[in-house]
Amino acid sequence: MEKTRIQKLIADSGYCSRRKAEAMIAEGRVKVNGRDCKLGDKAGKRDLISIDGKNLHIPRKKEMIYIMMNKPRGYVTTMNDELDRKCVTDLLKNLDQRVFPIGRLDRVSEGLLLFTNDGSFANDVIHPSKRISKTYRVTIRPDINDDQLVKLADGVEIDGRKTLPCSVIVLDKQPGRVVLQMVIREGRNRQIRKMCEAVGVEVARLKRTSIGPLKLGMLKPGDYRELKPDELRAIRSALEKASR
Repeated sequence: MEKTRIQKLIADSGYCSRRKAEAMIAEGRVKVNGRDCKLGDKAGKRDLISIDGKNLHIPRKKEMIYIMMNKPRGYVTTMNDELDRKCVTDLLKNLDQRVFPIGRLDRVSEGLLLFTNDGSFANDVIHPSKRISKTYRVTIRPDINDDQLVKLADGVEIDGRKTLPCSVIVLDKQPGRVVLQMVIREGRNRQIRKMCEAVGVEVARLKRTSIGPLKLGMLKPGDYRELKPDELRAIRSALEKASR
């Protein structure tokens, strides 16, 4: 009987992304047939996978769903929250299948957030090797000078490691307030905020406006829609080029 890596089976079930599944396995939260498993282990259709003591349901066939949302501020990017804060999944209504967010936006950030039940697709979008571009509209205060802009663009050290070069453009400048457009090709934790903090400016507002070729457009905060066929083709094409 053909067997598959356990993290892929979890991701393909729509429970979470492959990277999250790998983390859960490493944390000892996943069992196969009642026994602890480790990264690299495989399972088949007849094996019973459980996460935190609950059996995982793996549907034989499912329709893949790809959604974009304009995440509002005040929501955490998770399936559920132990602190009982509002979750982005609370905004999703009347879906036939369970989906999970691809990547994260912190609670006070807003903008484009993708959801899917396709674990392989999610893994490709967030995998560091793909370096898919992410564009942000960043409002900072009180001001920024040319030296700080150059440092942001060249890369700054955060969490003990330098960021990749990125694009930084000043969109608007007023007393005590500057609006930047920043395009990065990484997805590190709170990266934009930490980059700005490293050069001595404070982020007052952070909004993601695009992921690769996918643009937020006029979608209102809290609203969501399925990706159009041409959008899905465009992001898949971008991922394919990144693999070459």
